[in-house]
Amino acid sequence: MRLLSAPALAAAVVTDRFARTDGSTTHPCVDSEQTYCGGTWQGIIQQLDYIQELGATAVWISPFVKNIDGKSADGESYHGYWTKDIWNVNPSFGTPEDLRALSDAVHARGMYLMADVVTNHMAWIGKMNSVDYSTFSPFNNASAYHTPPCWINYDNQTSVERCWQGSDAVPLPDLRTEDGIVRQVFNNWIKRMVSQYGFDGLRLDSAKHVEKSFWSGFETAAGVFSIGEVFHGDPKYVAPYQDYMGGVMNYPAYYWITQAFQSTTGSIWNLRDGIKTLGSTARDLTLYGSFLENHDQARFLHSTADLALLKHALTLTLPRHLPGPRAGLQGRRDTLQPRGALAWIKKLIGLRSTMSAQDGGYLFYKALPIYTDSHIIAMRKGFDDAQVVSVYANVGGNSTFGVALGQAETGFRPCKLIMEITKCKPFVTDSSGVLQAHSGTGEPLVFVPAERVMGTGICPGGIGKPPPPPPPSRARRSTSSESPSATATIAFERTDYNLDYIGRFNNMTSSC
Repeated sequence: MRLLSAPALAAAVVTDRFARTDGSTTHPCVDSEQTYCGGTWQGIIQQLDYIQELGATAVWISPFVKNIDGKSADGESYHGYWTKDIWNVNPSFGTPEDLRALSDAVHARGMYLMADVVTNHMAWIGKMNSVDYSTFSPFNNASAYHTPPCWINYDNQTSVERCWQGSDAVPLPDLRTEDGIVRQVFNNWIKRMVSQYGFDGLRLDSAKHVEKSFWSGFETAAGVFSIGEVFHGDPKYVAPYQDYMGGVMNYPAYYWITQAFQSTTGSIWNLRDGIKTLGSTARDLTLYGSFLENHDQARFLHSTADLALLKHALTLTLPRHLPGPRAGLQGRRDTLQPRGALAWIKKLIGLRSTMSAQDGGYLFYKALPIYTDSHIIAMRKGFDDAQVVSVYANVGGNSTFGVALGQAETGFRPCKLIMEITKCKPFVTDSSGVLQAHSGTGEPLVFVPAERVMGTGICPGGIGKPPPPPPPSRARRSTSSESPSATATIAFERTDYNLDYIGRFNNMTSSC
């Protein structure tokens, strides 16, 4: 077991839907029936090359414990959230030895293993007033649950924490996590699971449905980083949970981003205001887990067929993503229809890794909007000479958009050679430091000082050896008078561009 670090990039997989042991991708699986499709931990092991090639540094698996058997009107427990026995693993996914083998295989690659855990409830097929509590392990008595059962009133926090989730077909008996014995059992359990399977981090399911005070003791017992699912769109509701756990899933940003980019009429202004509110509210925004899809939401492409809009949303929501966006999968939840966004994501992950390796302060720089209008928003992340400036628009594919961004917004100096990395197209700021950002395809623009990506493989062809590493961020922040003569020409002369780039650069900068 190693401690999961904040910069870790997690590839989240629903075990049953990711890969079968036999490698089959044609085994019958009727999505509308919500049944088991045969994914296993051994299947994940066989796909670790794919996950690592993507650039992920962590594998995040769905809940691993034994779930209820049988088929209900809501389908089967393939997702792992319908717990029956916390002390045993789900045999549909494999054996304890298989789970340990997955852990060992992940760690052998220098990667981390995260697990999704459920402490809020158990599950029952049948009416909520007919639950046979003796079938559960270890909480096999009604005294361990909030009874009599009640459905949740989401306008009342006490109800959120003490009433039951689920449905008429599969109610989820709500555990009395405020009880000292229940807490002790869970703390002992997670300590043992982390030790036995070598988990490096945890995702805490239904975190807002458990009283906050439960989580600090649980995380301490686990001894690893945890990130909570606080399923709420208000940053002010979400932020306090970080006082009790390491991080939280970024649901506020999820709602703003999907609303802005699932159609060409989405509100960019609302996205801008939300980002600013989140930046001023969050305890530590670097530990918010961004995402675009998960097992609770429909896939992005279910609401729009526009791949350009998907790319805008993906670029904004890295670093956490699910198998759907990785393969460009279309449909509700688990429908597997390849659409091809993999190369796009790999390039973005490569840029993120490159920038964080060159400047340790990059990941901790709070990205904020630098320009907004009714269809366009531009963001900056990173300190001068190691910054990434991204421009997003919800105009849709095969459309054009453009904006002029000044030095005060971007930090790019006059006559600076800039690389737009999604198309690997060079740009140069003018003599006043203005960057004319233009997209002819409706896709996002991601700009970075050209010397930052030399020799990295992000933009092969015409790129020479990498530059020396920049000085520490703190040193650069404390220096307010960098030489104005340190223009792109000087940076260019220090590097090993090929002749094609020399010619193009000289042509572009002849007016500077």
